[in-house]
Amino acid sequence: MDMGKMMKQVQKMQGQMAKMQDELAKKTVEASAGGGMVTVTANGQQEIVGIKIDPDAVDPDDVEMLEDLILAAVNESMRKVQDMTQKEMGKLTGGMNIPGLF
Repeated sequence: MDMGKMMKQVQKMQGQMAKMQDELAKKTVEASAGGGMVTVTANGQQEIVGIKIDPDAVDPDDVEMLEDLILAAVNESMRKVQDMTQKEMGKLTGGMNIPGLF
């Protein structure tokens, strides 16, 4: 493969990656903890865009439990975003694992 062709391939892939990142930014995932007591929504850019807390989860005598539920839901939402991102990257790279892409 000559250098010009290779550069065109790289530019094409960069364009596809930019498009994919835009699409991921519009997608959201939801994760909950405590049987739905806390639900967190995150977008494809790993930003938390919503948190819902069931009023029954708010116990002034046990704030630590609520904190734990929020942490669990946030961490699960981040795992889901990473999985979604890897799946999208797999489509783009044809399953090749390219270090540093995500």
